[in-house]
Amino acid sequence: MTRRILLAVLALTAAVLVAAVVPLALKATSHDQQSYVYATEQTAHSVAAIAEEPITANTSNAALHKTLSDYARQGDGVLVLDGTGHTIIGRGDLPVPWQRLLAKAMAQSEPSTQVTRTRVIVAEPIWNDKLHSDNPIGMVVLERPTSQLNDSTSALWLYLGLLAATAMLAAAAIAITFARWVNRPLATMDGAARRLADGDLAVRASTGSGPPEIRRMAATFNMMAGRLETLVHGHRAMLADVSHQLRTPLAALRLRIDLLAVDSGPAAAAELAGAQDEIARLSRLVDGLLAAARAESLTEQRVVINVVPAAAERVAAWHPVADGAGVKLLMEPGEAANAPGAAMIAVGAGHLEQILDNLLANAIEALDEGGRVTVTVSPTETGSRLVVADDGPGMSPDERARAFMRFFTASPNGTGLGLAIVHRLVTSNGGTARLSETPGGGLTVTLEFPVALSAEGRNMAG
Repeated sequence: MTRRILLAVLALTAAVLVAAVVPLALKATSHDQQSYVYATEQTAHSVAAIAEEPITANTSNAALHKTLSDYARQGDGVLVLDGTGHTIIGRGDLPVPWQRLLAKAMAQSEPSTQVTRTRVIVAEPIWNDKLHSDNPIGMVVLERPTSQLNDSTSALWLYLGLLAATAMLAAAAIAITFARWVNRPLATMDGAARRLADGDLAVRASTGSGPPEIRRMAATFNMMAGRLETLVHGHRAMLADVSHQLRTPLAALRLRIDLLAVDSGPAAAAELAGAQDEIARLSRLVDGLLAAARAESLTEQRVVINVVPAAAERVAAWHPVADGAGVKLLMEPGEAANAPGAAMIAVGAGHLEQILDNLLANAIEALDEGGRVTVTVSPTETGSRLVVADDGPGMSPDERARAFMRFFTASPNGTGLGLAIVHRLVTSNGGTARLSETPGGGLTVTLEFPVALSAEGRNMAG
């Protein structure tokens, strides 16, 4: 944002300078040039007035000699000619173009001026008012170098250039100061928002700097963060209370039924066994609801982990369960094993393990003896792909479309919460989850996670 504000202010300042200063400088330069030419013409007119008497009387005039000498010392070149074009007196060197200018002035019987980059040349007729003649009695040719005018013009442009540069520097300093004044509290608030999103509920934004609008925004953010912290802590406390309040009576109920089953007859024992099964199902449902609630109140700080060893560790942990069910559980690292950097993802602490536990539990439970579950990790263009595929009964397209909904299950013994928890955990970490049919039959769960930026370090929130 600092760069954009700086460029905008500099562009506006430059536009103002070009629109205002350049026309002013051109007008001032033109005015100086006109003044310089006019002064040269007036000088030639004065010399013509002084030269009228000596030309008429055909005598020498000390005032004329002195005047021409003074102008020559100033760098001017002056010639006084009679009516036939013969030089009467001259001072200084005149360039060749004066002859053409003289011929033009004599032919028109009026003053003629020529302006070049280096000099101003004026041809002024000398008139004798007493003769009442249409032809001048002589001519004055005055050449004046424009070096003084050029130096003045260069000084003006240099001054205006320095003024423009100073204005641009001042505008840049003001823009940078203003941008930092606005950008710093925004950057602090952005960092606080990122940390809050990563689970640091105690983070707060600074309200002591920046414009009033930014300060009010920071105060509002802090109010939101405080309420969110209170809400999450209250939710966690409620989960702990519910967990304790539900599990304790369920455990006590199971114990009482076990005691009753000891002294019961066959018919009553069968009914009590059914009650035990319902209690076990209720316990699984309570555990699933608590797990789903925890997944929906994600505040854990993210950490960068490698999918390959994390998946391999969970596969190894579930091997005894799979072996007990007669299911073959395999881990295929795929291409990600050869490119460890591509398998680095950023997820909440413990989320990947919870995702794999739910997927492997569902897959093993859905398979009969001799079934097969394969876990594969492979890189993608944007991160890593984790695939859990089985060769069990699978799901119909309609069931796959609703599988991530809470309490939907295709198994009579399931709670309908495992895939819902998986979907919630994956999407909350920026990933995607989809279900498809395994070639040859079965269900394939494909999870894709964005790659973790190395600049974020091991701890995303830190």
